[in-house]
Formats: sequence, C-alpha cells, structure tokens
Amino acid sequence: MNSVEPERPASMPRQAMLLAAGRGERLAPLTDSVSKCMIPISGRPLLEHNIDTLRSYGVTDLVINLHHLSQTITDYFGDGSRFGVRITYSFEPELLGTAGAVRKVAKFFNGPFFLWYGDNLSDCHLNRLWQFHHARRAFITIALHRREDPTRSGIVGLDENCRITRFLEKPRPDQIFSHLVSAGILVLEREVVALISDQHPSDFGKDVLPALLEKNSRIYGYRLSDDESLRWIDTAEDLAAVQQVTSNT
Repeated sequence: MNSVEPERPASMPRQAMLLAAGRGERLAPLTDSVSKCMIPISGRPLLEHNIDTLRSYGVTDLVINLHHLSQTITDYFGDGSRFGVRITYSFEPELLGTAGAVRKVAKFFNGPFFLWYGDNLSDCHLNRLWQFHHARRAFITIALHRREDPTRSGIVGLDENCRITRFLEKPRPDQIFSHLVSAGILVLEREVVALISDQHPSDFGKDVLPALLEKNSRIYGYRLSDDESLRWIDTAEDLAAVQQVTSNT
C-alpha cells in the first residue's frame, strides 16, 4: 500500500460512513431480534444518537452498511429526511469487514470523510477532530480513548507528535503495550479507499492500518478530551452501565 498526498479542503467534511452491520453476538439473546445499533438508549436507538451527533456538526450525507436485521434499520430511518440527513444504504449479504464495507461504497465519497463505528456511543467533538487531522496533513486520524482493559480494542503507540507508530487489534494480555485504544471514530482521506482490497473481506484494525504503518503513512491519534465521552456497548454489563448513565443525564 502506498499513500498518495491528497488535496486539502479547509472546510469540514459533510460525508460519513456509519458501520452498522455487526451481529452483536456478545449481546445475545437481545440481538437475536434487535440489531445492536438499534438497541434503545434513553428511548431512542443507539444509531439515532450517533446520527444526531453527526448532523449537529453539519455532517449530513451518510452511508450506512447493513447485514443483520437490516430492514429494522431502513424502516426506522428511511431516507434520513426525518432526522435532517440524507442516508444511502449498502447491504452486505456476506460481511465485508470494516474496511471492505468502505471499499464497497467507494463511489460515494467525494473527499475526506468520517468513519463511525455505529455500535458505540460518543460525543466526540468532530470539529476538533477535523481540525487536528487537517493541521497535521494526516492520511488517517483515529480518535483515541484510554481503556483499562484494552484486550477488546485496537491499541496504538504514539510518538511525541501524536503520530501513530504501532497498532494492534485486540491484543492478548501479554501483548499490551498501551492503554490508548481506537474510539471507533476516524477521519479518512478519500485516497485511503483505493488502497483497500476489493477481492476479499478486510478490516482496518487487522489489515489496512498495519499495512499503511509499514509504509510510514501519516496516521495520527487524536486523544479525546475530558469533555468528550466514549461508552462501549460490547456486553450486557456495558449496556446496563450506559443505560444507567444516560438515564441520569
């Protein structure tokens, strides 16, 4: 993989991809009948919270990948107009992986865009994330969060300039070199998409990021500030904790 120096528009991207195809197997049996991203949080689907955050920053041209219980998502959101956005759907009969999902809709993107893993809850300040990315002329920027148990996440190593030097997806306990993990919110230059294989499923954490780092691509880590939260919803315990916190706010 060889990165190409992209054009640099100063304005914030208006496009984003939300990854919403996962089965959420660790939340079964709940996710046997409800898509993980449609689990209600404070009376609204998780995915709606994420769409609202994107819309609040003017990111209104969205593509969502689908697989498990896809009709529950399309029936609820429709074309997105009711939520102040425009939604395009990408159905995957077989899961393509986080990067393969992006590659499938390559023609959708006309410039830099946000990638949001739609099964977590965050109030990341997208304007700060974009400014950080733009100022560093980054190829990819990953929002980062500290996690005490990083074995269920992608961990990163950073240099003194916040440039990512290492990335390891879901490390074993003996492989942990950092507690900074991907928050599942990224900025990608459009040129990244062409570097993703369209011949087989592909993941950012396992395939694309390690390959780009070997090529010394400009990948940076943006640390979420104290006023930017991230809440994982990987297990029933995670879900209960998030529902408890949001019910008190």
